[in-house]
Amino acid sequence: MTAAASPLVLLIDDDIELAGLIAQLFRREGIAVQHAATGGAGLAAIDVDESRPDLVLLDLMLPDMPGIEVFRALRQRSSRLPVIMLTARGDPVDRVLGLELGADDYVAKPFDARELVARVRAVWRRVAPGEPDLEAGSTRRVFGDAVLDLRARTLCVGERQVPLTTIEFRLLVELATHPGVALSRELLNKAAQVGNYRPLERAVDVQIARLRRKLRAIDPQAAWIVTARGEGYQWAPPR
Repeated sequence: MTAAASPLVLLIDDDIELAGLIAQLFRREGIAVQHAATGGAGLAAIDVDESRPDLVLLDLMLPDMPGIEVFRALRQRSSRLPVIMLTARGDPVDRVLGLELGADDYVAKPFDARELVARVRAVWRRVAPGEPDLEAGSTRRVFGDAVLDLRARTLCVGERQVPLTTIEFRLLVELATHPGVALSRELLNKAAQVGNYRPLERAVDVQIARLRRKLRAIDPQAAWIVTARGEGYQWAPPR
């Protein structure tokens, strides 16, 4: 993977003129860019180890397949690859769906060039190697057979890494760093905020349910996340 200050960005967009402008802009900022004009070409670029990108800019309107389907395929290949969605649509449904599925941010067209660069850098800072610890002290938490590594931003069982979206990881860290405390939905929603994405009040319930299923696959006997009626959720991992 490239250095934290300069990610390799894959732009998946069929607008050739716009892609050229973005590539020119990013290169002036020291950000390397690959371009794919179709969803299929973008997925093929992800599969090349030697030039695998650090971050993806994904247009939702592509000629060969829906952007949401490309996003799902990207997530099957890597749950941690940052994805920023580009959309010209006024209807926010696709943007919200993408963010709920685990996209890291979205930018609406037409966009300000400086804003796009700032969004890319902001997302990259959150996921780049060498990012500051999410909390002071030890960066590892052990729960039964599972190890949560705050620095590497991973949850592993032995050699196997549990795939988590950015939002799921943020929720897990928030819960795991407050053991024995019932955290409100409002607080957890704030922890799940990514870029311009602001979850609906009950959207956190969907994310918690997905996270809970992944944790119970590790140890079905443990509660992991307990619903605190009238309050929110509480961390209850295996001893």
